[in-house]
Amino acid sequence: MEQFNIEGGVPLHGEITPAGNKNAALPLLAACLLTDEPVILKNVPDILDVKAMRALLVSLGVDMIPLEPNTWKIQAKEVRPADLDPDLCRKIRASILLAGPMTARSGDLHLPPPGGDVIGRRRVDTHLIALQKLGADVSYERTFRFHAPNGLTGADILLDEASVTATENAIMACSLARGDSIIRNAASEPHIQELCHFLNTLGAKINNIGSNTLHIEGVPRLHGGEFTIGPDYLEVVSFIGAAVVTHGSIRIHNAGSKYLDMVRLVFGRLGVDWIVEGEDIIVPAEQRLVVEKDLGGAIPEISVMPWPAFPTDLMSIAIVVATQSQGTTLFHDWMYPSRMYFTDKLVGMGAQIVLCDPHRCIVQGATRLYGEKMESPDIRAGMSLLLAALSAQGKSVIRNVGQIDRGYERVDQKLKDLGAHIQRE
Repeated sequence: MEQFNIEGGVPLHGEITPAGNKNAALPLLAACLLTDEPVILKNVPDILDVKAMRALLVSLGVDMIPLEPNTWKIQAKEVRPADLDPDLCRKIRASILLAGPMTARSGDLHLPPPGGDVIGRRRVDTHLIALQKLGADVSYERTFRFHAPNGLTGADILLDEASVTATENAIMACSLARGDSIIRNAASEPHIQELCHFLNTLGAKINNIGSNTLHIEGVPRLHGGEFTIGPDYLEVVSFIGAAVVTHGSIRIHNAGSKYLDMVRLVFGRLGVDWIVEGEDIIVPAEQRLVVEKDLGGAIPEISVMPWPAFPTDLMSIAIVVATQSQGTTLFHDWMYPSRMYFTDKLVGMGAQIVLCDPHRCIVQGATRLYGEKMESPDIRAGMSLLLAALSAQGKSVIRNVGQIDRGYERVDQKLKDLGAHIQRE
């Protein structure tokens, strides 16, 4: 098992370019199942979750040819509803994204239960409801079976929650369904918008992109095409946080700042700001790092909500930043009951954090952190612990860094390029 050895307290300086959006790459790879013509995807992140998705696609009969670094030629000329490897499906939550395109394309799929981060129960009911609404027969006996031998028919679909992956499955299925579909209470994250734009380049007819009500006119078939995946805004914000907690200054190229307005508002409440120059973000070394109180001096609350509000995947990063901001902040993540369980590791480093319940914690800053030996529990918590180690006094060891590698491409090398003292062992 690999680990990171980090000597903290070194300010980061320099320039980086983020990888392609992990949460866009996974559904876009799955969407390639919808056409038998070749598709070229550029800026695909070289991370473990993408490698797992590629392996699943190959097992379904998809040809995957690397053209150059981060660029793949993908052709699903003939697909087969193969018996998917349960262990491989358990590695990533995104294996559920095969349900929509395979049901639409071949009318049949046997899918073992998906896995992913251990951050609490993550229901798949919304996926099943959407596909059943389109006419698929769905059953479950230790494995899911999606069956639609006569194809899918467009429908008015009201999702019972604004689930990102369920919205993506519904979009892919509706693209090849007969007739028109409406998806209401749809999630609208940047990666969902990218999926819609990608499918439209292949001949789909998706309207109202970016809203929570999507209108989709089904088409008989999709053709091939070429698409470049945008920057991973979660990685961008992670490096913003790394610069802030080390009191460094960095430039992030092609940072996708148009998606960061709400993040900037929330981080502003922690005394953090940055400069936008074209497509770049500059994080200055001089940060105020004082918590902005609510009206009347009340303790501010930072809560996650569906996009375009503050995303749950950035809650862990914000908590680490708050440990270095003067003042008290309440954090509330109602989506996942285990999201906060990494905070005990920050407490062990010297942070003043009270875990109120599985969904809320109170952070009192600013506090000096000290090096510690830790495990990486999931992608986002793992990256947050890495930020804490970078800011800490002394040496830290983070084990099980495969969790971080699932979502961040060459993160240790990028940090080295910024001057961090980090070694992979």
